Amino acid sequence: MSRIVAVSGAGFRPYEVVIGPDLIESIGQWPELRPGRAVAVVSDETVFGLHGERVLAALEASGARAHAVQVPPGEASKSFGTLEQVLDALLGHGLDRSSLVVALGGGVIGDLAGLAAALFMRGIDFIQVPTTLLAQVDSSVGGKTAIDTPRGKNLVGAFHQPRRVVADTGVLRTLPHRQLRSGWAEMLKHGLLADAAYFDALAAVGDPVGVDDTTLAEAIEQSVRIKAAVVGADEREAGQRALLNLGHTFGHALEAELGFDESLLTHGEAVALGCVLAFGYSAREGLCAEAEEERVATAMRAAGLPTRLSDVGAFEADALLDRMAEDKKAEGGRLTLVLARRIGEAFVARDVEAARVRAFLKAAGAT
Repeated sequence: MSRIVAVSGAGFRPYEVVIGPDLIESIGQWPELRPGRAVAVVSDETVFGLHGERVLAALEASGARAHAVQVPPGEASKSFGTLEQVLDALLGHGLDRSSLVVALGGGVIGDLAGLAAALFMRGIDFIQVPTTLLAQVDSSVGGKTAIDTPRGKNLVGAFHQPRRVVADTGVLRTLPHRQLRSGWAEMLKHGLLADAAYFDALAAVGDPVGVDDTTLAEAIEQSVRIKAAVVGADEREAGQRALLNLGHTFGHALEAELGFDESLLTHGEAVALGCVLAFGYSAREGLCAEAEEERVATAMRAAGLPTRLSDVGAFEADALLDRMAEDKKAEGGRLTLVLARRIGEAFVARDVEAARVRAFLKAAGAT
């Protein structure tokens, strides 16, 4: 049985996030599909090999004119060069302003295909079909689309809401354990910023590998509900939506220092460690109890996620600070961090002193 979460806000058309098993098979029944409509399925080569032919067959059975656009897997595809290739492919397949893009893949594909849809003919419809747990609970919902630059992650992008999000839980059976744990990190983050009871429920599970389908679907629904409520209140991150970046300023800095190499650090792992660091800094500044930091670290560790800088590599405090200063939330050279008063209550702290963060990072193991 499918679960449906409505996403709505003052600045965009409402849409649904549909969660359940084997939803890819029902693609032809989506109201966005109509005979003759040109549809481009943007995917990476790995995901397309697993699910692409089924998607194309379902689209063609609906009468749509379906085309595949494949890119290499990995964060490196969130680039100007790959974006240009995707846009050229859309033109080459004859798409126009009435056409549709289907983003079939994880967060990289959702960001890349969503941005391509936002730019093509000044904006066409797209549907998110996230194939990783991380994308199902986070990047597919909310309309953020972006590519990376050598100076940082997600620095060039647009807000472009999907027409629908289809979270097929059946595709998660093909996920490597590391990717499943990465998605779980984002779910724990949702609990940390807005719902302590939800965090406790996830923490009680421990390692998500092997969790039953019903528990997983219920957790996905709750995470999507948390994110949908934040996005509906603040689509363009003028205030409340910045809370969703809990752990991300630290995490993005770590990812950038490692060259966005997912073999060294996945995005979810970076978020997990970033959340521990955010709570650690909050505790150091007297904003929350030290016991809260330990609860966060214990839950992340139980889920098989990194909780210390030394779990990931060796870092220089000044290099991490430089990366954090380039974060898109930084203003006028001052750091902006999402910090916490307790589990379930996060807040945005502006004008954070770099010297205090430097001292914290050194205490946390940076040189």
